[in-house]
Amino acid sequence: MRPVDLARRHGLSPQTVRNYEDAGIIPPAHRSRTGYRDYTATHAAGLAAYLALVPAFGYSTSRRIMHAATGGRLDEALEYVDDGHALLARDRGTLRTVEAALAHLGAAAPDAAAGTRAPYSIGELARHLALNPATLRTWERAGVLTPRRDPRGHRQYLAQDVRDAELAHLLRRGGRPLGAIATVLGELRDAGSLEALASTLEGWRRDLTSRGRAQLYAAGQLSAYLDALDRSVRTG
Repeated sequence: MRPVDLARRHGLSPQTVRNYEDAGIIPPAHRSRTGYRDYTATHAAGLAAYLALVPAFGYSTSRRIMHAATGGRLDEALEYVDDGHALLARDRGTLRTVEAALAHLGAAAPDAAAGTRAPYSIGELARHLALNPATLRTWERAGVLTPRRDPRGHRQYLAQDVRDAELAHLLRRGGRPLGAIATVLGELRDAGSLEALASTLEGWRRDLTSRGRAQLYAAGQLSAYLDALDRSVRTG
């Protein structure tokens, strides 16, 4: 088939299809005696696979998968797919961690500014929480707290830092590990508030569901392309 025929199937320009061929995403086209490209069902399957992979794994990883598959390096292609699945699983685990923490906090979450005179020193914050300063240093090394430093290098805990410390203290009493708490507070800092974080998590879950479904669809398209490659090799 002509480049324009293959391109029309996916709403692409013929030049885009030629670019994908030149980039090694799909195999080199057969050429007529006059030099015109002639694409086959294998090329169509390759283009369909690549376009399905992009929303599932992103452009960079999708190109790596296709380069490896088209180049006959099946194990390498599958390793990239495995890495994408593992990343999705880790993201789901992070989401579960944050959601569980929010459910645990509930109405017990402290107000960021309540009773806080800023800045606290590490000793003042430790007394406020009835903890040892060494505990706060441990939390900082774990990424739970991120205090600023004054010109002399002394830690300064502002209102948000005090809120984070109070939340961390609450989650530690609930048995949460420091790594999970660091994840929760990192997401909270990005969102700005517990309410905003809860809203963000809803969108995050939708995105993960979309990625999961996209990966399922992409796996089918990639499998079909690999089958087409195998048939082309057998038939010469």
